[in-house]
Amino acid sequence: MKFMEFYKKYGIYVILFLVLAIFSIFAKDFLSVDNLMNILRQVSMFGIVVVGVTFVMIAGGMDLSVGGQMAVIGMIGGILMAKVGMPILPTILICIVVNTLFGAINGLIAVKLNIFPMIVTLGTMLILDGLAYVITGGYPIFGLPKSFAMLGQGYISIVPIPVIIFALVIALSWFVLNKTYLGRYFYAMGGNKNAARLAGVNVDHMQIFVYALCGFFTSIAAIIMLSRTNSAQPNAGSSYPFDCMTAAVLGGISFAGGEGNIGGAVVGVLIIGILNNGLLLMGVDSNWQGVIKGLVLIVAVGIDCIQRKGKKVKAVEV
Repeated sequence: MKFMEFYKKYGIYVILFLVLAIFSIFAKDFLSVDNLMNILRQVSMFGIVVVGVTFVMIAGGMDLSVGGQMAVIGMIGGILMAKVGMPILPTILICIVVNTLFGAINGLIAVKLNIFPMIVTLGTMLILDGLAYVITGGYPIFGLPKSFAMLGQGYISIVPIPVIIFALVIALSWFVLNKTYLGRYFYAMGGNKNAARLAGVNVDHMQIFVYALCGFFTSIAAIIMLSRTNSAQPNAGSSYPFDCMTAAVLGGISFAGGEGNIGGAVVGVLIIGILNNGLLLMGVDSNWQGVIKGLVLIVAVGIDCIQRKGKKVKAVEV
């Protein structure tokens, strides 16, 4: 069996096993119950965003603005609850609606101005990152209702609430991608937009919708993070754009679109979550952490490109 065929089938599981084994040996207290529970909480928030990014990538796009969305929605939620005194539920609903609109705007700009989505979302990432600091002058917002912390810090039985929400998001996303026409449309768009358009798919509307969907999932993660820290931080989600891309590509989501599944993306989330946690426990400098994750991203994208090149060669031979 060729290496690329082996990697496609088992690669992410081998990588997951290796990072678990390495940090179990070299990172003190990595396997402690408290640390494993902490990893689950962290990957829950991160994973919900990755699910949204996965939808976009399968449909042939990319969203780099998710980190900025996390920060701005956190600021909005913090101001509404701590400064304005708005109740928790209306605040959550407003945050979800606003960020879903942020996502839809990304798609609308890409469609109407015919700009490559990565460029659009890079621009909105910079805008939103800046807004998060402009809104509060760069200072965190404290004074959120104590009851709000239950969402990000609480348990149902022995299971953290964020983990339960993440599991529900995974189940819903799997159903949409595998059992509905929407899922077929997303795969068709990612595979060949012109062919999808000829098959009757309203590609423009679907592109706007998939970015709105990503915004919806990101808003849920932002609300959980706001609850988890019980404060609104202007730099919340700053590492998410490229971490999400890395997790998705590691999990088999093709950078070119049209390929991948939610299960693979979840394994990619676990790998990045364990990598972040293990490097932190080992006391690795944050700059070196960036170097390591950058290398992982390059390798993952490189393998994806080699796989796609191999498929094109086979197609030509046939």
